[in-house]
Amino acid sequence: MTAAAAARSERLVGLSVTTRVLDQEDIAEPDASFDVVLARDGLQFAGDPARAVAESRRVLRPGGRLAVAVWGPREANPWLGLVMDAVTAVTGRKVPPPGLPGPFALDDAGRLAQLFTGAGLAEVAVSELDVPLQSSSFEDWWARTSALAGPLAALLGSLPSEAIDAIRERARQLTAPYATADGLAFPGLALLAYGRRA
Repeated sequence: MTAAAAARSERLVGLSVTTRVLDQEDIAEPDASFDVVLARDGLQFAGDPARAVAESRRVLRPGGRLAVAVWGPREANPWLGLVMDAVTAVTGRKVPPPGLPGPFALDDAGRLAQLFTGAGLAEVAVSELDVPLQSSSFEDWWARTSALAGPLAALLGSLPSEAIDAIRERARQLTAPYATADGLAFPGLALLAYGRRA
C-alpha cells in the first residue's frame, strides 16, 4: 500500500513522496514532526487505540491536525457485516474472535471522541458519512469483501471447500434484500473524527 501511494502521488500530482511502514502505537518519529496525521480504516485495528491516538498527537506540531475514518456500526454496514455473519452461521466462530480488534471496534461516535479528548486533542468533532457500496453482482461483492480483511481472508483460506461453499450460499441468502436490477446496493456508514493539537 505504501509503494502504491508513492507511485500514485508521483503519477497524479508529480510529487515525490517518502513512504514508510510504522507501528501506529509506537510511531518511530520525533515529537512534533508533522502538520497532519491521517488514518483511514486503520485505527480500529489497533490493539490499544488510545495509545495510537496519543502517539499521533505526540508527532503533531502545535496546531497540527489528526483526522481519522473508521467504520460505523456493523448494522449500518451490511456489505461487510453480512459476510462475517455468514462465517459465524456456518462455522460457529465469531468474526473477529472475541477480544481482538476488528472493522467495527470503534463504531461508537462517543467512544471515538473520547479517545481524541483523552489524548489531549482540542476542537474534537465526530461526524457520520454515508458510504454506500454498489456491486455489479453477488460474485463481484463476494470476491471483494471476502478478500478485503486479512483475518477474514485467512480464515476462509483455512477452511475446506465445502465450508466455503456453505458460507457463500449463506451470504447469498443474507444479501438477497439488497439485490437490485443492477446488482447489489448496500448502505454503508463511516465515522470521521477530527482533532487539533493545541
